[in-house]
Amino acid sequence: MSLIRLKGGTVYDPINGVNGLRRDIAIRDGRIVNVPDHVPADVEYDAEGMVVMAGGIDLHSHIGGGKTNISRLLLPEDHRTDLAREAERARACEANGGAVLEPPTPTRDAEGRYLRLPSCGVCTPGTLATGYRYAEMGYTAAFEPAMMASNARHAHLEMGDTPIIDHGAYVMLGNDELFLQLLASGAGTERIRDYVGWTLNASKALGVKVVNPGGISAFKFNQRALDVDEAHVHYGVTPRDVLRTLTRALTELRVPHPLHVHASNLGVPGNLASTIKTMDAADGLPIHLTHIQFHSYGTEGPQKFSSGAREIAEAVNARPNVTIDVGQVIFGQTVTASGDTMMQFRNAPFARPHKWVMGDIECDAGCGVVPFRYREQSYVNALQWIIGLEIFLLVDDPWRVSMTTDHPNGGPFTSYPHLIRLLMDKSFRDEQLAKLHPEAQVASALRELKREFSLYEIAIITRAGPAKLLGLRDRGHLGEGAAADIAVYRNQDDRERMFTSPAYVFKDGHLVARDGTLVSVPTGGIHFVTPDYDRGIEKTLRAWSDANLTTNFAHAAISNDEACACCRGGRLLPVECFSAEEAENR
Repeated sequence: MSLIRLKGGTVYDPINGVNGLRRDIAIRDGRIVNVPDHVPADVEYDAEGMVVMAGGIDLHSHIGGGKTNISRLLLPEDHRTDLAREAERARACEANGGAVLEPPTPTRDAEGRYLRLPSCGVCTPGTLATGYRYAEMGYTAAFEPAMMASNARHAHLEMGDTPIIDHGAYVMLGNDELFLQLLASGAGTERIRDYVGWTLNASKALGVKVVNPGGISAFKFNQRALDVDEAHVHYGVTPRDVLRTLTRALTELRVPHPLHVHASNLGVPGNLASTIKTMDAADGLPIHLTHIQFHSYGTEGPQKFSSGAREIAEAVNARPNVTIDVGQVIFGQTVTASGDTMMQFRNAPFARPHKWVMGDIECDAGCGVVPFRYREQSYVNALQWIIGLEIFLLVDDPWRVSMTTDHPNGGPFTSYPHLIRLLMDKSFRDEQLAKLHPEAQVASALRELKREFSLYEIAIITRAGPAKLLGLRDRGHLGEGAAADIAVYRNQDDRERMFTSPAYVFKDGHLVARDGTLVSVPTGGIHFVTPDYDRGIEKTLRAWSDANLTTNFAHAAISNDEACACCRGGRLLPVECFSAEEAENR
């Protein structure tokens, strides 16, 4: 029952309309409470002159599941290279006198040599390093966007092994054989809705993700591309049919997060047309287009590759039912890990280093893992970097755009402070633009865009907006009753440095980091939804499982007790589905 108070910070809390006001924040039992200033606190932290925000929320980051582990195994050199960086972090920790529990840095042996932490890496850090580095930046939650239903236990176990941060996942549908069979046979929308509801419940998911709608399945039948209104060679359904059916199902189930869509034709020049068709396939119902930078390409110019950012931003601005995250490209080595085997097979020849993996599980979905190096002097890579920033700057409403790099596909999540500086500092942005391939600079409108994000807008795209989009009513804000997930930053002109090492980070009211150094390592919780559905669908599911799968249907669903065990005893954080009135007004 002890009372903690943050004194004198400058608060940015968009959900409650607080824009740079100096005020105290009081915490009791892991929650923000309204306590008069004259009531003495048991512990006080001086936040005078500092910026106070809710903990960051990454709504799209590949941190759990089979392809994440494949990525780690495919690039052992990434983990070896990271050793030098970890050693430097250890020296900095010692210089600051920081105490680190379950340290995110290498330790020394008896002879003073640094030992390698078995959880490191830059492109795809291990589970421990992932939790540490998010927390060190002031992030308190991250969500896996591509969990296969047949692999859900592994995804939850891996996320549960990621310390400090809360987590959750979106289950993949739209390419699984049963869904496509139901859709092709003309099964009623109620049966498909119940199948979606059962899958969400059974896999303990927070939402539904569709990757290249129908395209992963079509690739297995030797189709090499599938546009929005092109029929699947075997099932005869189109991506538009898939999108329309799933958006309607989620709307009827009142799931807060809209259908999370990896659209058709990722990375293909000219794909901006199919991206806009994807928006319209929802028929005005809520839809979220993820890593939209990879879907915003034109065919103009001598290289037949151009920016479609303006057209995409205008389309988003004109459609209030559409939300997006960007998937910003960051220069350097990374690894692309995607369920879109059609696209990853096409990209395999460009792997750097030249090695790759393709996989499939139970005809449920696929994955492809391809290492890649984004280069400043590559015309295509430079334009991808430009397109992402153009989209950020051209979308009018920051509540409808979330900050992501599609970790690790566009770049590691640890580059978020650098991305924040690019958005807030035009002169810095122009300096970086000047380093790029000269033809890409000429093809860009970026230099003419004068917009600089404010701290209030940064709080929206990294905290308040994602929380609202995911239905996390007690996260992403600093109002009374909210979870005390809080990041306190020293206000510096260099925004990259500022957002790299917060002065204080609190998770559920516990201090977990101070000036970039961990001081405690609590266990995070799991967010998920439990929509109502007709359990009669289980008869169809059991028959399908018995006839086609190697697993026992009786073990398909993950219970609450098992989910808690997967999370190392972390709290279950069920997310309420919308009421009928909320669903009507969303």
